[in-house]
Amino acid sequence: MAEPHVLILGGGPAGVGAAYQLRSTGRARVTLLEQQEHLGGNAGSFEWGGQRLDYGSHRLHPACDPDILADIKNLLGDDLRDRPRHGRIRLRGRWIRFPLRPMDLLFRLDPGFAAGVVADALRKPMRRQRQGDATFASVLSHSLGSTISRDFYFPYARKIWGLDPEAISANQARRRVSAGSFGRLVLKVLRSLPGLGRPGEGRFYYPRRGFGQITEAFGEAADQLGAVLQLGWRVVEIHRSMESGSSWRVVCERGSERREHSADVIWSSLPISVLARLTRPAPPPEVLQAAGQIRYRAMLLVYLRVPVPRFTEFDAHYFPGADVSITRLSEPKNYSATTSPNGSTVLCAELPCDRDDEVWAMDDEQLVKKVAEDLRRVGLPLQAPPEDGMVRRLPFAYPIYESGYEVPFGTLDRWADTIPNLLTFGRQGLFAHDNTHHALAMAYAAVDCMRDGHFDRRRWAGYREVFTSHVVED
Repeated sequence: MAEPHVLILGGGPAGVGAAYQLRSTGRARVTLLEQQEHLGGNAGSFEWGGQRLDYGSHRLHPACDPDILADIKNLLGDDLRDRPRHGRIRLRGRWIRFPLRPMDLLFRLDPGFAAGVVADALRKPMRRQRQGDATFASVLSHSLGSTISRDFYFPYARKIWGLDPEAISANQARRRVSAGSFGRLVLKVLRSLPGLGRPGEGRFYYPRRGFGQITEAFGEAADQLGAVLQLGWRVVEIHRSMESGSSWRVVCERGSERREHSADVIWSSLPISVLARLTRPAPPPEVLQAAGQIRYRAMLLVYLRVPVPRFTEFDAHYFPGADVSITRLSEPKNYSATTSPNGSTVLCAELPCDRDDEVWAMDDEQLVKKVAEDLRRVGLPLQAPPEDGMVRRLPFAYPIYESGYEVPFGTLDRWADTIPNLLTFGRQGLFAHDNTHHALAMAYAAVDCMRDGHFDRRRWAGYREVFTSHVVED
């Protein structure tokens, strides 16, 4: 049987990983469309201020599937560096190293916070699970107690997702909080001790030329294997044949130019709500209604180039408190262990928001000043005024798991699953707040389901069950 032609929509890790794997296994001809001029999506990299920078803070975690990690190591060679994690969290005005370490918890933790955590742990057997529908707030309050929830997870949740913790689905707690009980929290801390941790504990992989080098390497390899990668093309319409249900025509645009592609199969890593709106004939009204009921949180990435060789020794600073707007500050030089450029460094501040709020509407100069003021407020003042500032805007940064989101997402998911020769996958396609290694796992799983020109839906359903067990690595 002739190889089917798979048209992949989206050039993030899932899309590019699938293109590479489809070609390396010889299971399909591949064309990939990406609206940006670069691969990687939110996990990409770019040049600015004399440095290669990422879209926020990214790491490749050792929890990556061994086969996928082996492919990445083969593609990047010596450019993939094994790095120690060295971050910190500002908790009730005090800095605690992250990942958590026993000595820090003994000597650096706020005494009132420590006493509250101990009291919550002792009262855990007496706490009753709240009756009725569980929420992010009720799950964490029951499992971790009020102190950690009130002073860390709840304010952080409000900043990241823009919702009160009671309005967030319990699934968010299960998928986003890896230390979801006191036992797991203690185990996580103990693993930082020599000899007790798992292989790779407290470490991460990071490419020499930024995190986006991972996706770029997959893309280059896919191209060499015959995949056609077309960058800068935005998909505007997706037409499916109503006669056979097996052929597709996709219309895309680049500036004033318009182009059409035909394919046997479409694999989409676009946000599933966007996929529904672009499909022709239009989906049923209830599907379009559902597309308007799931939301993605936006993110502003504010970059400051400051005239010092190094701002701090830490790779990332986390700010759960409500006293500042930013949630995380990263220094890319400290991820890649580079010293270039010698006289300056770039900081990246992450500022979650909504696309229709006043923060999103601020211009670059206002946002740079806002971040500088936040840093001054937490005791990290800039040693000198920024030499330059720049903002990147991510409209689809995090899926928002509002209470009840499962209903509209389920409607969209079932609709996509009933359409022949259409697959939605990846972080945006499956509305999953996952890491890059999870997105690549989805890509490899999808290719594993492509057998003899046909997609094994039953096998894919089994993989989907595995995906629900993914827990985000911080």
